Amino acid sequence: MTAEALARRTLELVDIASESGSEAEIERYVADAIPREAAYRADSVLFYPPPGEGPFVLLVGHFDTVPAQANLPGRIEDGAVHGLGASDMKGGVAVMVELAREAPPGAAFLFFGREELPADQSPLPGFFVAVPEALEASLAVVLEPTDNTIQAGCLGNLNARLVFRGRSAHSARPWLGENAIAIAVRGLAPVVALEPEDVEVDGLVFREVLTVTTIHGGIATNVVPDRVEANLNYRYAPTRTAAEGEARLRELAGDAEVLSNSPPARVVARTPLVQRLQEAGSFAIEPKQAWTPVAEFTTRGGDAVNLGPGATRYAHARDEQVEIAELARTHEALSRFLATV
Repeated sequence: MTAEALARRTLELVDIASESGSEAEIERYVADAIPREAAYRADSVLFYPPPGEGPFVLLVGHFDTVPAQANLPGRIEDGAVHGLGASDMKGGVAVMVELAREAPPGAAFLFFGREELPADQSPLPGFFVAVPEALEASLAVVLEPTDNTIQAGCLGNLNARLVFRGRSAHSARPWLGENAIAIAVRGLAPVVALEPEDVEVDGLVFREVLTVTTIHGGIATNVVPDRVEANLNYRYAPTRTAAEGEARLRELAGDAEVLSNSPPARVVARTPLVQRLQEAGSFAIEPKQAWTPVAEFTTRGGDAVNLGPGATRYAHARDEQVEIAELARTHEALSRFLATV
């Protein structure tokens, strides 16, 4: 497999618009590109089991993207494929497609959509119910953008709503009311002042952070507002359970209403398979300072890591791109690794 062929495959994938929830066309493209029938194909999921018997590694990738930012169609320029989803993660999907076409006996392949949406819209829980044998993989490798490093574990991702209430009044006589914005400013000040907290897990340092991501309040320019609503996003370390993440949020921010909570992934960094993967590409091992679908596997008892050719700095960016040399590096390393499974 040449680097140029990987680049062409990536560009073809980039040029298929596949914003989350609109994956039908790219699903057909991937299915047509792999010269065998998918064992499972439903609800934006394609699954190809290993062609052989015995232990297998599951390669995992999502083919949906965030909305376009005037970055379609794509192009090949200056040693990179440019365009929406090139880094996150159509470059990784291109590597998966080419490996699936080669059909190594120790590999299975899972493609899916709606990854860029909240976790409660993921098709993976339904897939695992329908195809529990996918969880028998010795290791799942999720080809999210990682700058070609192995990123172990991932942070939990919790969103909560914090409401501040006052009493409305005319803005010419504000002393007759209680300004909810002023109350919110005072209430959020300790949250905004919080410093990240480092947590070490198996030699890897994760940073717990609490961030105010949205704030809404006021109904008119001449009304003292009686209600302000803020969203808090809490990223918590793999040392905490989902319930412990919620408890810690309330210690930091009071009585917030939890809206969603995606648990973190268990750190898988020192197993023999991960070490062989590391050796196959001379990859560094780092913590995953985000939430990714590795958690979908580790919370169900499986081992999983992130490894992909995309650069994290370009994920979701207007100038999104993936270097062709990195596509080739991922493909070559995974080929070597899968030959040892």
